[in-house]
Amino acid sequence: MEPRFNLITNEIGAKIGKRFANVSLMIQQSPLPRATQELVMLRASQINGCGFCVDFHTKEAAAGGESAVRLHLVAAWRESTVFTEAEQAALALAEEGTRLADAHHGVSDETWAQVRKHYDDDQIAALVYLVAMINAANRLGVIVRNKGGSYETGMFAGLTS
Repeated sequence: MEPRFNLITNEIGAKIGKRFANVSLMIQQSPLPRATQELVMLRASQINGCGFCVDFHTKEAAAGGESAVRLHLVAAWRESTVFTEAEQAALALAEEGTRLADAHHGVSDETWAQVRKHYDDDQIAALVYLVAMINAANRLGVIVRNKGGSYETGMFAGLTS
């Protein structure tokens, strides 16, 4: 299947996309560790089936120094020994925050307690916005059928302003 629509080349899509990118930049610049951000975005993208976003976040994480082993194990993080307790808490929040329709009560109190244990208020704010933003980005990619495989590291670096 071919992509349905290019949101970046559309005038209104590009204007909205810049605002979207600016929010993402604020999250990126937050005190939430960058490696954790990429792991969270990769996991949500896997769940949502957004090939472009999986491609994007795998390549960005690798460029940032993330190991191939950890990238390969993100989908099975609960069955892995390579993630810290803090990263596990963030990945649990990402999964529960992504699978809202599947979870009876959304994010569990247990997961929230683990997040509170490992992150300060500023990091939590960034993490909550991150989960919301990556889910929105995944939906954009899936709706317009953006395919994975063509992303080049840093490709959208100049999109904000």
